[in-house]
Amino acid sequence: MGEFILIPIFVVLGIIAFIFIIQIFRSIRIVPAQTVLIVERLGKYSKTLEAGFHILVPFIDVVRYQHSLKEQAIDVPRQTAITKDNVKIEIDGVLYFKVVDPVKASYGITNYAYATVQLAQTTMRSAIGLLNLDKTFEERDNLNAQILKEISDATEPWGVQIIRYEIQNINVPPTILNAMEYQMKAEREKRARIEKSLGEMESSINYSQGYMQKLIQDSEGEKQSFINKADGKAAEIRALGKATAESIRSLAKAVSSSAGEDAVMLQISQEYLNTLESIGKDDTSIILPLDISDVDKVLSNLNKYIKG
Repeated sequence: MGEFILIPIFVVLGIIAFIFIIQIFRSIRIVPAQTVLIVERLGKYSKTLEAGFHILVPFIDVVRYQHSLKEQAIDVPRQTAITKDNVKIEIDGVLYFKVVDPVKASYGITNYAYATVQLAQTTMRSAIGLLNLDKTFEERDNLNAQILKEISDATEPWGVQIIRYEIQNINVPPTILNAMEYQMKAEREKRARIEKSLGEMESSINYSQGYMQKLIQDSEGEKQSFINKADGKAAEIRALGKATAESIRSLAKAVSSSAGEDAVMLQISQEYLNTLESIGKDDTSIILPLDISDVDKVLSNLNKYIKG
């Protein structure tokens, strides 16, 4: 009877020892990098275990939550939104976040990842409702920034930091898409016509300016040509006057000499004969006050005029 009683006691002690050993091994925790463990003691938050080696109190300390401190990316599922001009579109995105306060992430909300996605969808629908369809495509960066700010303010009590939010796809109904394509085509054709007209206008302006410059250069050339001709004529007149004056001075000097009168008469006679030769040509009509048939009489009268 005593042996029968001792066997169950040994079995119970063995089971207890086995459980105790298991609990001791379970109390040893090695936490990887960028990971934290939330420990509760008797159902109450006790401490946060960061990367490294840790030993818990068996049967008292329990690891309740485990969080990764790495940046995470979650797809925001496609949803329907209505723009300000009553166009129904489908839009999705991707959300980047990380846990910065593991205690708040554990006790501030049940499932921070699910709640963050739901909040992103709600905020995105509200932001889309404030924009027209055209602005939805143009203001994508501003839309991302607006959604990011609102989500960040809401998730701060959860110990979650929103890094960035990106809209991936904006799907428009086929009828609206066709209308947008026609509009874009019309805008491109309009811009092409404007560019063509601006090019033609610029070409006309350049041609007019070039023609004007040519006229200016031609007028400047003609002006310079007239100036050069006038300067040449003036130089010719000055040279002729100078030569005439020199001739007169030489003639006056010759007249004052003893044989001067004879030289003058000789020169006048020569000029007189040359003149008679020129007027004797065909198609020449002239009235002379002198009797050109009596050369001696003409020269005698000239000689009297000179001696005066």
